[in-house]
Amino acid sequence: MDTIRNPIEWSMDKLREAGSAMETAGGSIHGANSQATVHPAVRRIGLADLRDVLKKGVEDFAAYRTDVMFLCIIYPVISAVLIQIIFHQGMLALLFPLAAGFALVGPVAAIGLYEMSRRRERGLEASWISAFAMIRAPSFGPILALAVILLLLFLLWLAAAQTIYLATLGPATPVSLGSFLSDVLTTEAGWTMIVLGMGVGFVFAAVVLAISVVSFPLLIDRPVGVAIAVGTSLRAVAANPLPMAAWGLIVAAGLFIGSLPAFLGLVLVLPVLGHATWHLYRKLVAD
Repeated sequence: MDTIRNPIEWSMDKLREAGSAMETAGGSIHGANSQATVHPAVRRIGLADLRDVLKKGVEDFAAYRTDVMFLCIIYPVISAVLIQIIFHQGMLALLFPLAAGFALVGPVAAIGLYEMSRRRERGLEASWISAFAMIRAPSFGPILALAVILLLLFLLWLAAAQTIYLATLGPATPVSLGSFLSDVLTTEAGWTMIVLGMGVGFVFAAVVLAISVVSFPLLIDRPVGVAIAVGTSLRAVAANPLPMAAWGLIVAAGLFIGSLPAFLGLVLVLPVLGHATWHLYRKLVAD
């Protein structure tokens, strides 16, 4: 007899099906004899493994502290510029969505860190210059394509956030940050916006985590295409729902803390999370 499954079990089955479908599509495109049709096996991990990957992330950061801080200083600078644009263009409603949306493009920002961890793991020289070695690699095209996908998801998130604002507190433009925060925190419409925004934002964050947590490191490490990389990432998440949910919370908390004050903390938080994500990939995907 058929049984009614809980939403988490159903979601994990759908992720596995999506991963297999992506990999099948990738194999069809590249051809049966292509090296890109090799489907990496995924492992099951536990919460203790997350502590281990964070420890290794800190060790990588300590080994290349000056290089990675130089590499990551650009992100607070870009964030500060965007904030200035928001304040001067009357776009205060997008201030929080922009800050929260950094998690959607964070995997792209960490690509150089994955390469540095890969090189250190293999005993190769690693610096902020060698971090860009993948630009000459055959996998750069798929990496760029996946980066564009995440950028489009980020733009869709901003459009969704703007739509939610217009449907709740809008369409009037906030006159100041103080009045905007007052409307958000002390009115029914403001709380409705918070609930809707958090719900929709969670969906976007979950999608990005599922398709990118393994795919970028895999593309750097092996000659596979976007379809197989994303399919492997989906299967890895489906095989490890609790550890991946915990990892998502760790990343979200880290990026939130790193955003204070004025995104300067990202210079420290982003390198640790980036290096740790490489080691998470090594635990999730079999050699």
